[in-house]
Amino acid sequence: MAKIRVMIAEDIDLLREDFVETVDSQEDMEVVAEAADGKTIVAQALKLPCDIILMDIEMETMTAGIEAAEIIHKSCPEVKIIFLTAHETDEMITGAMGTGAIDYVVKGCDDEKLLEHIRRAYAGQAALEPAIQQTVIQEYARLQRSERSLIFFINNVAKLTPVEHELVVYLLQKKKIAEIARLRCVEVVTVKTQIRSLLTKFGCSRTREIVELIHEMHLEHLFK
Repeated sequence: MAKIRVMIAEDIDLLREDFVETVDSQEDMEVVAEAADGKTIVAQALKLPCDIILMDIEMETMTAGIEAAEIIHKSCPEVKIIFLTAHETDEMITGAMGTGAIDYVVKGCDDEKLLEHIRRAYAGQAALEPAIQQTVIQEYARLQRSERSLIFFINNVAKLTPVEHELVVYLLQKKKIAEIARLRCVEVVTVKTQIRSLLTKFGCSRTREIVELIHEMHLEHLFK
């Protein structure tokens, strides 16, 4: 029996390794290539035969996966692209599906659900209905909340440097970047760099998300 040939594009090493392991463990699937950025997955798709590409939307840029999918779809329309998404907005999902991709999977779903999406896409059964978009969006929001558990959050708090801890204090006080820079007697660009590190540690894209998580978990006392 011919195996489903899968390529995986994901810029977070641990996630990509997990996807590769999950797919390669199946008797009917094999990973033929993996990539950490859009340029590499395009080069691989144009060079190697494959059936399915699991494509992260946000890699080296916010839309790197979308741009890569557009190029691949034009040159290899027979390749079925499934987006790996961490975006819950209708605009992002609709824009992604406009590239010719046939499905999308929310990061954090069960392995069996991911494998089911791959098998359905390979069999030509994956068809994204606009009516179910909102349901999937809501499911992603639920998964996102569960992933950011109390233990996960506290572990990350313990890893904060003194400077990062101070930044969180200022963010809880609703201070802007320019004001934080003035209070700390540093350049604005320095604060921006430190905030990027802070966002990475918490897996957030905006400082507002960190503040909301702290309030949601009632952990304000950790930053007094």
